[in-house]
Amino acid sequence: MITQLDHIAISVDGLSEAIERFAKDFGLEFKGTEDVVEQKTTTAFFPISGTQIELVAPINGEGPIASAIEKRGPGLHHLCFRTDDIAADMKRLASLGYQFLSKEPQAGAHGTKVVFIHPRSTGGVLIELAEHPA
Repeated sequence: MITQLDHIAISVDGLSEAIERFAKDFGLEFKGTEDVVEQKTTTAFFPISGTQIELVAPINGEGPIASAIEKRGPGLHHLCFRTDDIAADMKRLASLGYQFLSKEPQAGAHGTKVVFIHPRSTGGVLIELAEHPA
């Protein structure tokens, strides 16, 4: 079951500059970065009031974030909802006609299992589901 908003992801093409902007200019606490090699991204984390802002940048100019930036420029990339059972939510949402970008959950940051719902299923918004390890 979906339990809360997990994070808001913003694609950036200059990670260091974006980290400085969010930390220095907006005063958000920077909690570090993590490479998610399977997604070809580096993610920077800013926890804020029960959720977090994630800045995602392509590794070596490759992968889905690089493609998104090339098509639409940097900006809001996706919303992520936390789930306590990603397989059950995928099955339930698929039965309602939602289309996923992969057949199975993939590895995400912090040991999560993640899957993305195609924007054509959600009125144009890319939505991620994330199940955190117990």
